[in-house]
Amino acid sequence: MKTTINNLGRAVAGIILICASLSVSAQNASGISATAGNEEKSIRPFTASIPDAAIADMKKRIADTRWPEKETVTDASQGVKLEKLKALANYWATDYDWKKAEAKLNAFPQFVTTIDGLDIHFIHVRSKYPNAMPLIMTHGWPGSVFELLKVIDPLTDPVASGGMAEDAFDLVIPSIPGFGFSGKPKTTGWDSDHIGHAWAELMARLGYTKYVSQGGDCGSVISQRMAKNHEKGLIGIHVNMPATIPAEIANALANGEKAPAGLSSKELEAYHTIDIFYRKSTGYSGMMVTRPQTIGYSLGDSPVGQAAWMYDEFAGWTFSGGDPEKSLTRDEMLDDISLYWLTNTGASSARIYWEDHSNNFNAVNLTLPVAVTVFPGEIYKAPKTWATKAYHNLIYFNEVNKGGHFAAWEEPQLFSEEIRKAFKTLRPAIK
Repeated sequence: MKTTINNLGRAVAGIILICASLSVSAQNASGISATAGNEEKSIRPFTASIPDAAIADMKKRIADTRWPEKETVTDASQGVKLEKLKALANYWATDYDWKKAEAKLNAFPQFVTTIDGLDIHFIHVRSKYPNAMPLIMTHGWPGSVFELLKVIDPLTDPVASGGMAEDAFDLVIPSIPGFGFSGKPKTTGWDSDHIGHAWAELMARLGYTKYVSQGGDCGSVISQRMAKNHEKGLIGIHVNMPATIPAEIANALANGEKAPAGLSSKELEAYHTIDIFYRKSTGYSGMMVTRPQTIGYSLGDSPVGQAAWMYDEFAGWTFSGGDPEKSLTRDEMLDDISLYWLTNTGASSARIYWEDHSNNFNAVNLTLPVAVTVFPGEIYKAPKTWATKAYHNLIYFNEVNKGGHFAAWEEPQLFSEEIRKAFKTLRPAIK
């Protein structure tokens, strides 16, 4: 049984990350309106507005939670500890204010457009500076557009945070289908390739003929698929969860072998880190890859169940030593958790794992310009030697000293500085 479990963990481990009632105005926000076939291409304004009754129901369900007994270990090896989750739930049910979360979202221009029959929600902020570089940024799981809000101002107005006007970006931040306020696919086929095609269509509708893409987690996968497919207008990508593990290393990991001889110290560190991850931390991935509907019933019925499912990864993937409150506030985590609950997207968001069904750490083969930032709290720290082999036009590579898997959320200033530097050499191609 132990061997079977370990092999399953290795097989599904990298399929990671990889990732309610609403008020929507139907008026055209930007004067863009066209029709292709039977699909209307208008860009419609959007305002997040969850009914008070739904918020009250969420808090009542939290208060009525039937708790399991305490874990039988002293560490977090069995998952989120009871004492930790009870404290978070108590705050969630009593003091947390979702309306403040809505205000964070509604402080930025939000829109919806229909692509391939599905409503796509997105934030769109144009810089006040001329020649701003268009950038589409994609969140991951268990994240959302909330994880990217803190980098909007430094990227669109770099002067205000120590940068220069020529470093400015126009930002497009969509919600992945099945996440947050985007529509939930009713049929199969919305994998990362399809989403990448949709993002290219979105950028075209907004009038951008050349642009760059950025992502971590699911966003990293989507950005890389866009580069692989040479989506029209895309001139380069930046990822903070790179896919670099060479085939021979991936095979050794999959077979539970010792690290191959001849690895450098950084390569050996990466090998051991990902080996431990595959063996001990991939239960969530195995479930969403193989049975997203099954886990979806629990996620759709219990807000505390949803919170535990997500908090476990906040603890494991932030640069916090297992204590995510050192990297993110309780309110920030609960904004994200509440968004999943109030939109009932536990099951629909999990399906991107089922759709992709691939190892997202194994090396890709890209020729489009790629920039990489390695954060120390990432699931594994990609060595430059591996990145160079996977990305044949590696225009930027940097290892920083703080931040984790949710880099833009944890370290927005550092992240913004990295994005400015990463795309600097591509700016002449935009003008």
